[in-house]
Amino acid sequence: MAEVLGNGLSVRELECTRAGRRVFRGVSFDVAPGEVVQVRGANGSGKSSLLRLLCGLLQPSCGAVHWCSRNIAARDAGLAGDLAYMGHADGLSGELTVLENLRFSLQVAGRAEAEAERTEVLHHLHLAHRVHEQVRHLSQGQRRRLNLARVVLSRRRLWLLDEPCAGLDTQGEQRFDAYLATHLREGGLAVVTTHRDIGRDGPCARALEMDCFHDSFDTDHRP
Repeated sequence: MAEVLGNGLSVRELECTRAGRRVFRGVSFDVAPGEVVQVRGANGSGKSSLLRLLCGLLQPSCGAVHWCSRNIAARDAGLAGDLAYMGHADGLSGELTVLENLRFSLQVAGRAEAEAERTEVLHHLHLAHRVHEQVRHLSQGQRRRLNLARVVLSRRRLWLLDEPCAGLDTQGEQRFDAYLATHLREGGLAVVTTHRDIGRDGPCARALEMDCFHDSFDTDHRP
């Protein structure tokens, strides 16, 4: 517990309410360095909302999130410096090239450009031959791989990833597993929402079942 509070993520009795409807309540878990939690559940169970609460994009209606012993408030700048977040929206500019998007993301993340590392990551993600193409010409899977490159190259300690394998083929999923395993070996932490079992071929993940955090009213009225 002391290691989690001092160096990791601690979530206690988190409750989320959206548009007057309680999405979930009573969510508690810890993530220590080198660990990954896989968030699972039906559509509408609050998986994406949970990640948005963890990264400070939403304010919980009850409960608390602690990162390295600090209570995290909405849009907390202190957490932002340690966080790599991948949501459903890719956040990429279609008019910029692959390389321009990546350079801009790394500049925002405060990461000095490391050309050799960037070239290696793009090669492994099969994007090296498309670095000068506008992102609007990429497929969904290619855009997802570009976002994965952004996360990997950011070198942030905490990864919060919402369906990172959406649109990826088998090879892309295997590459994601490899990068996640490396991140954890280097002392990183991750919370990942996915319908795919990331403990199958990659790092062993603890499961957080969001369907367990609804009462009967919430479940019966879920859209």
